Amino acid sequence: MRQQFSKLPLTGVKVVDFGQYIAGPAVAMLLGDLGATIVHIDPPAGPMWDSPANATLNRNKVIVNLDLKTDEGLDQALTLCAQADVIIENFRPGKLARLGIDFAAMRKERPELITTSVPGFASNDMERRDLRAYESIVSASSGVFTDMGLNRVLMGLNPSFSPLPLASAYASQIAASATVLALQSRQVTGLGDQIEVPLAAAVMEGLCYNSIKVDGMPERYLTQREMEIERRRVEGLPMNVSYEELQELMDPFFRSYMCKDGRMFYVVCPSHKNHARRCLEVLGIYDELLEEGLTSEENTYRPWSEWEHKTSLGVYPMPKDWADRIAERMKEVFMTRTSHEWKKMFGRGQVPGAPQRWLQEWINDEYAETSGLMIDVWDPVYGEMTQPGPVVWMEESGEEALTPEPRRWVEFEEALKILQKHRTEIPDPAEAEPQEAWLSGVKVLDLCNVIAGPHSASYLARFGAEVIKLEPAQPMYDSWNTVIYGMSQMRGKRSILADITTRHGRQIFEDLVKSVDVIVWNAPDNQIQKMGLDADQLRKLYPDALFCKLDCFSGVMRGARTDYIGYDDLVQATTGIMLRFGGAMDRPEEHAHVGTIDVMCGFGGALAVAAALYQKYRFGRIGRGRTSLSANSGLLQVPFAFDYRGRGLFDEPSGPDASGYDALTRFYSTASRHVLLSAYEADLPMFSAVEGLEDLPALPTEDRAAYLASAFLTQTAEEWVERLQAADIAAVICENLDALRAMNLRDADGDAGMQYGSYSFSRYADHPSGHEVIQLDPYAVRSARGKICAVTPAEKFGTSTRSILRELGYADTAIEAMIKSGDLSESWSEEYLPS
Repeated sequence: MRQQFSKLPLTGVKVVDFGQYIAGPAVAMLLGDLGATIVHIDPPAGPMWDSPANATLNRNKVIVNLDLKTDEGLDQALTLCAQADVIIENFRPGKLARLGIDFAAMRKERPELITTSVPGFASNDMERRDLRAYESIVSASSGVFTDMGLNRVLMGLNPSFSPLPLASAYASQIAASATVLALQSRQVTGLGDQIEVPLAAAVMEGLCYNSIKVDGMPERYLTQREMEIERRRVEGLPMNVSYEELQELMDPFFRSYMCKDGRMFYVVCPSHKNHARRCLEVLGIYDELLEEGLTSEENTYRPWSEWEHKTSLGVYPMPKDWADRIAERMKEVFMTRTSHEWKKMFGRGQVPGAPQRWLQEWINDEYAETSGLMIDVWDPVYGEMTQPGPVVWMEESGEEALTPEPRRWVEFEEALKILQKHRTEIPDPAEAEPQEAWLSGVKVLDLCNVIAGPHSASYLARFGAEVIKLEPAQPMYDSWNTVIYGMSQMRGKRSILADITTRHGRQIFEDLVKSVDVIVWNAPDNQIQKMGLDADQLRKLYPDALFCKLDCFSGVMRGARTDYIGYDDLVQATTGIMLRFGGAMDRPEEHAHVGTIDVMCGFGGALAVAAALYQKYRFGRIGRGRTSLSANSGLLQVPFAFDYRGRGLFDEPSGPDASGYDALTRFYSTASRHVLLSAYEADLPMFSAVEGLEDLPALPTEDRAAYLASAFLTQTAEEWVERLQAADIAAVICENLDALRAMNLRDADGDAGMQYGSYSFSRYADHPSGHEVIQLDPYAVRSARGKICAVTPAEKFGTSTRSILRELGYADTAIEAMIKSGDLSESWSEEYLPS
């Protein structure tokens, strides 16, 4: 039961949730886990998606069944809405308004109201807005299935199906964070907002690291797989690489190895100054490889042509000759121990690595249970049930979030009383402070690396936050990791380089901490404490600072793996994503998208920051927001991340041969391109009106796939999509990122891109890197009141070192002396992108 005097940050926030399927209910679930009071409205016959996952998505909610097509049902829904602080829906644009739930009209009467819409496609996308935008339809339209990574391209598997609800997971995190940012802004201004987060735009933001295009990318950054793809295209060779052949094109520090127990172990330790060395030390082969001539460059940020040797340990990618030699020895050594032994040895040695596990194993994993990454909830339908734990939480109230209320069905009168128990307290707009953007005046210090943490801070910049990125005076990661990733996650930030382990560097660090409102860092607890940013030490340094922490494995409670370091890929291995994608223990595959979980976790970090700001303004409490990659994996796998007595098989589509769920939802080849059909049994009668498919409704289930496969080959993809959509059957062409980028491109003009619909890219001909760069616009969140800023391109690391120090009060002579000492730096390299 919820505590009578809850410390959850959104306590007292009243939400009415009209959401169906995943995205809308997931937004409300994230708010409910943070303490919001939620009334969920279902149709009289129950939810539109009948799944045990609804037990997770609707926890901490009371459920009312209302028929909005009747006067009584509509009046009751409007009465509930009149009590709400937030209303959530995820239907096609305009559908709820046509039923009488008009958000614009409601906000005219109640300017303090916050409404959040999560449609499949943008309301200003006139071409797609009225499509039946199921998860797979949005993914196919957005290039998700046609850009499943280098592996699938080389194997000739394009498009490739994945059951992960990427679009809904990204959209729910983005929409939840935007909603809470609007809530905290309301505590300042007294005004609410109208928010839209289209699934298509959200999934594109999740793919922003995949869709970026840098003209003239230096050869040193091309992997063996990329070079093999180019070779085959130039020579006209087929993409038919076997899984086994593909492994030999992988970097030795970025692949799976078979262990003594028949389990694969995934190693992810390229790019870091120490991780690759530690990996070889744990394996006991570091010294022998040094004797064989393995080298390490002192400064890998110099042009490649100036290196003393062709390769350097800790740089990605490695040349093939050394990659092959190292991988061969690693394969031999991994076979001497079990995956469980290597897990402990790598974890304790601070080396990123993890065994491959199935989702079913992860759900019932002892660490997942003790840490709160998986929790037990008694559900009235399924009984004792294991569900993902909270995705985002606050340190001071996290334990309370581990005991959510199970979903409960109530009558309208009880639901109304539940909402009426809470009183909304906000300032009078006439007396409140004006605010242009939700985070105007908020200063953020970003101490993060790689993707999740830095992406979180960059996301905050679009809402007006001033973000300072602090990096070491000398880099710990190679330029592939910092500069190339940085072109995306450094947008909207200023950069300072300082060695905070030195006396002067530490003083600058403490001055920065005292000058900001929020500190974001992705690091395990032991590193946080070592740097003096744990709750007790930070309170002494600056008691008003809000701190947000992201890491790899942590949950609310500490456990054996809490302080293990790791990346997105390791969580994919640990939680079963790689084995599902690959299909078998001896052929795991990385779910292809850069930042599959990383980017989502970044949005989760922003939600944690927003919740901390809200409770500061609402209750005067200084809190510490938390999220982790492992926690976000539960949201990403929510359609099947549960267990209970009597549960069926874990049989979601898996492996390279998966083409969809069944004959009605899968890829089909046509006379031109692939299409994605997405239909339900209830849709079968509609096929009678589709020319060429009239016989489908009368066929036995087992004959449908063959019939459809044969029929689709008779016409082009464009023709079939037109026929099917005319019958209101969901079907789209499988697009790719290159085509979407080309079709939705404009020159950068200082605009965030929301007015361009579901897809929008900008070309930066004068990017600070000196390269022409094309990037996705920061456009997924559309706000009626709060300004969304077009974030500036990523500046070169160290560019703002002097200006930031001057703002902190340092004299030019002192700055010059610290730079000469090496405690500070203005740059890691002469070139922005080392060649």
